[in-house]
Amino acid sequence: MLRFHNSLSRKKEDFIPLEKGKVKLYTCGPTVYDKAHIGNFRTFLFEDFLKRVLVARGFEVFHIMNITDVDDKTIKKSKDEGKPLSEITSYYTDLFNKDLTALKILPADVYPAATDHVGGMIKLIQSLMDKGHAYQTGDGSVFFSIESYKDYGALTKINLAGIQQSQRVESDEYGLDNPQDFALWKTYKDEDGDVSWDSPWGKGRPGWHIECSAMSMEYLGDHFDVHCGGVDNKFPHHENEIAQSICATDSPFVNMWLHSEFLLVDRGKMSKSLGNFYCVSDLFDKGFSAEEIRYIILSVHYRTKVNFTLDKQHEAKMGIQRILELRTRLADLGTEPTADFPNEIDGFNAALEDDLDAPNALAVFFDWIRTTNTALDNNKLSNEDSAKGLNFIAYFDSVFGVLPGEQSVPQDILDLVSEREEARKNKNWAKSDKLRDLINSKGFIVKDTSGGQKLSSK
Repeated sequence: MLRFHNSLSRKKEDFIPLEKGKVKLYTCGPTVYDKAHIGNFRTFLFEDFLKRVLVARGFEVFHIMNITDVDDKTIKKSKDEGKPLSEITSYYTDLFNKDLTALKILPADVYPAATDHVGGMIKLIQSLMDKGHAYQTGDGSVFFSIESYKDYGALTKINLAGIQQSQRVESDEYGLDNPQDFALWKTYKDEDGDVSWDSPWGKGRPGWHIECSAMSMEYLGDHFDVHCGGVDNKFPHHENEIAQSICATDSPFVNMWLHSEFLLVDRGKMSKSLGNFYCVSDLFDKGFSAEEIRYIILSVHYRTKVNFTLDKQHEAKMGIQRILELRTRLADLGTEPTADFPNEIDGFNAALEDDLDAPNALAVFFDWIRTTNTALDNNKLSNEDSAKGLNFIAYFDSVFGVLPGEQSVPQDILDLVSEREEARKNKNWAKSDKLRDLINSKGFIVKDTSGGQKLSSK
């Protein structure tokens, strides 16, 4: 039985999907006005880890990740650069997709863009108005009345005492613990340029919060299993999503809310002025591999802050190398076909099923590596045990995704390995040694075995 910490109840709960064996999952995607940084990807990697665990435990996952391509930030970026909104958002959406692929994040089933779903947002707003949960102001904007929903604040435990109905905010993002009526529809203003849609309330555009409600319910229904995001999304975004969705449909919205904690850099917030602000491409330029980035971020529990430092690359590299070396030793030993696993997989799965406890799962896995290496050293591992071990490593990597595949080895390295093989065949040992050192200088280790050259990352 999987158990997750539900942010709504603030306790661990058994995970029971609405439909047996199937999970409907919604994750808040990027606002495409700039490059996503590694703090953003802490959340996206947590969500990928959750999805991989669900799949590994036998669930069929239908995953929606939205693309916010119209809001205050995207419109401001469009205006500042003097470019059409679609040009700005398409550019940054492409960059985001490249980063997703580079970090081996499993793709969502659908990536709905907000601008393609404005009609559904208008219908949702109209429903809220018809039911007395929203009202129009003199300028044509429409606001949600938080006083109309008695459970407002349930996610973040905000005290509504003293909040006046007349208080409202047009900004998509506003102060923590500052509940106010929020904009569902924003009447057109000159600074919006050519960004507007027609609606029953006049020309304008949707507010940010209504976008996720409309898109999640269009693809997953009014009531679905899991909604994820970072802790920074709790208020006001997710709090507002819950209120407007339940009020519009008169039904439950989401059963399980999961939130990942912040990522710190050198124990502080990322800052361009401090020179510790990193995008994925920045880390690649510094020599990190996708697998090393995944290892560092996923080795910490998702509800604990990650302290990212450049020095952690060595720790990640060594951890990955230990796994690769054992995989090579097991493969060299020979195997007998089996679908079984070593007994340690039970402890590994138990950790994953206990609110995605990655640190404990890694501890079980690396303890197994230590005992298996000892057994190999003493010639006490059978071919069947070897096969079980290879199954365990493959299963482990299906969840963590930290082992490089052949596609992760640059072509120039593969060319050097082929050239070295040719030198060895010609018994040109001096050239062979020189090529081995060159390969080593580029971050890879080549070993000569009875089965030929074995290549691994350092």
